[in-house]
Amino acid sequence: MELKGNSTRAVVVLLGFALLSMSAVAQEIRSEVSLEGSGFFTKDSNGNGIRDRGTNTGGFLVGYRYNINRWVGVEGDYGYGRNTQIYSGLVPARVQANVHQITGSAVVKLPAFGRVLPFVRGGGGALVFDPANNAGGTLVGSTEEARGTFLYGGGADYVITKRLLLRAEYRGLVYKAPNFNVTSLNTDAWTHVAQPAAGLVFRF
Repeated sequence: MELKGNSTRAVVVLLGFALLSMSAVAQEIRSEVSLEGSGFFTKDSNGNGIRDRGTNTGGFLVGYRYNINRWVGVEGDYGYGRNTQIYSGLVPARVQANVHQITGSAVVKLPAFGRVLPFVRGGGGALVFDPANNAGGTLVGSTEEARGTFLYGGGADYVITKRLLLRAEYRGLVYKAPNFNVTSLNTDAWTHVAQPAAGLVFRF
């Protein structure tokens, strides 16, 4: 009878612990939506006797992050901006394009400093260069082109309230310079975009 009583108490304790654990998990904030303004600063690339210079511009980023636990999360982002690729070489040309950015990354959260929550990220995705076909910024034969990209970066969130954060971060994108499917514009060279960004994060 004593053994049976001890077993019953153990089951009750385990059930209570499980319910408390489930309650704690339910109270954790797992999801975040972010909206940021961003810069888009492209490094010049050279190859095959062609130089490609991308104009500096701004844009925005929209993201969703799911926090797997307090240290690790996964994030998907969409970004938009518009710049002009200026080619010099045998065939000088200018192509203005809408640049769509689709990326996914793993996020590692570092120890907090008071209200400051630092993080680093690494991942990849694609940049889609879509000619705007505006006068003075177009080239016959240029078409939409996607380039795979490697993404790295880091930043920090500042806690304003439990559900509202201020985010500042740096994102680096490494990819092959676009040529809009025009052979005479192909540098076959790698380039880099520095993308500082800042905005708001909503947690739920």
